[in-house]
Amino acid sequence: MTAHLFGFRFDPLFRPALAVLGVRPSTAWVRVDADDLAVGFGPWRLRTGRENIADVQAGGPYRWWRVIGPHLSVSDRGVTFGSSTAAGLCVRFVRPVPALLPGGWLRHPGMTVTVVDPAALAGVLTSPGGG
Repeated sequence: MTAHLFGFRFDPLFRPALAVLGVRPSTAWVRVDADDLAVGFGPWRLRTGRENIADVQAGGPYRWWRVIGPHLSVSDRGVTFGSSTAAGLCVRFVRPVPALLPGGWLRHPGMTVTVVDPAALAGVLTSPGGG
């Protein structure tokens, strides 16, 4: 399978603040291949095997303070990599994965990403063999 690369949707209003954090269109991506799901969001990284994906769910629109930038959900410890309030995709994991903090001691049971095409990402993640 060829790797699928998904860019993040960037709301113009939030681009300058995200750029200060190192999050730009060139540094924000989701890559899916036959074996792995990998996310880059500026200096933040998440990587897990495809077998660790439990389910996906479309979401949005979001309030800006809940989604813009890298976020930790206090309620469920999920991680959000957000650059737009329009729409996103929530991915739940079988086993929690590290992403926000160095050392891997904080693990997340799910993530939300605000890619340009959440439906296409969902399709690749849920299709046998990665679409």
